Amino acid sequence: MARAPVLAAGGIVLRQAEESPLIAVVRLRKRNEWVLPKGKLDDGETPRAAAEREVMEETGHDVAVHEFLGTLAYDVSGGAKVVHFWRMEAGEMPVRKPMRDVKAVDWLPLAEAVERLSRGHERAFLENVGPIAMAAARGVEGVALPKAAEPVEVPKAARVGFIRNLLRLFR
Repeated sequence: MARAPVLAAGGIVLRQAEESPLIAVVRLRKRNEWVLPKGKLDDGETPRAAAEREVMEETGHDVAVHEFLGTLAYDVSGGAKVVHFWRMEAGEMPVRKPMRDVKAVDWLPLAEAVERLSRGHERAFLENVGPIAMAAARGVEGVALPKAAEPVEVPKAARVGFIRNLLRLFR
């Protein structure tokens, strides 16, 4: 029987700079790769709350959470990982050190952030939602943003059917 997907959440984290906002990417210590800040949900935690907590742990910055940007699903060892992302704005200075699993945090312009990411699926995701996040941060009107909403609690029987269908996509 297939494993249930790993549920995670994170952010496209922007910090204001003189010319254009910069995007946070983090370097993981174990795998020595650059990724978007994200992490697994704790038991009973909402994806939005997990996104805010994980981003603070990985970047060291307090963040303001804004609109939902989308979901990224991909294969991980023996199963699937589903990550929900929100646009976030970070303060100029960190309020704590990043967690031990993070070797470095870099703040880069969008194109450089896309190029720096080690995983192709994250590069493609940021390449598509990054311009939306940047426009929203600048307050550009008429930008089509996904509606921000907390995921609804779905009965277990419905989740199992959804998960089976989702896993078929990865076979």
